[in-house]
Amino acid sequence: MSRALATDPAAFELLAVMTTATDENLRAAAIRLSASIVLERARTGRAWRRGISRLRPVRGATDGDLDIDASIEGVSAARTEARPVTPEDLTTVQWAKAHTAFAVVVDRSGSMSGARLAAAATVAAACALRAPQEHAVLSFAGSVEVIRPLVSDVAPAVVAERLLRVRGHGVTRLAAALKAAGEQLAPARARRRVVILLSDCRSTDDDDTLEMARALTELIILAPADDHEQAAHLAGLAGARWGQIEHPLDAAALLDRLLETPA
Repeated sequence: MSRALATDPAAFELLAVMTTATDENLRAAAIRLSASIVLERARTGRAWRRGISRLRPVRGATDGDLDIDASIEGVSAARTEARPVTPEDLTTVQWAKAHTAFAVVVDRSGSMSGARLAAAATVAAACALRAPQEHAVLSFAGSVEVIRPLVSDVAPAVVAERLLRVRGHGVTRLAAALKAAGEQLAPARARRRVVILLSDCRSTDDDDTLEMARALTELIILAPADDHEQAAHLAGLAGARWGQIEHPLDAAALLDRLLETPA
């Protein structure tokens, strides 16, 4: 499969189809191999970890830019005490990386299967590698299932295999899924909280999807390239960022680009 992917990336889609094989042994082998490939591809985007940075004041540091106004008090105290100014008297300004928490929400309704679920597994693995401490993975159709809660010791490989075993069926209740994602992220310690929705966004219920989407701090929608019209429409109304997944293994790279795009 590695040799096949080197010459024809579309070969993975055949493997994704094999994860639904009726033969139990073939199906299990295809899921294990797919999960391995997904994890390998997800790692290629780890350079994204530079993330979004913000300036923060630091007392006593020996690097960064000197904040003169914030350091006046410390310098005055040193002079009053007739001693040299030390780093502990000074305040510098440094760039600090903002930690991120993710909630990956995977559509498992009747329109989502095969390669689309493989893309979801790739994104879930990418989030696990980028935010190992705080990332949740949920799937939904008529109801919402928590595959991995925000804080858990479930390994990325296990999550990938669980997603690859999902079978598309049922209706699409987006509002309930987005609400559950928000609830997962509510106790997160990270300042940046991102919900990543993998869906064609063709909700089968007349619900409050838009209200739920707008209530989220940050929403990114990843939609199949051949069925993205509703996703683009929802993203436009909700102020979310979105992208089309051309190939399952490209999903992590697409996510990286959208995460680096200013909200």
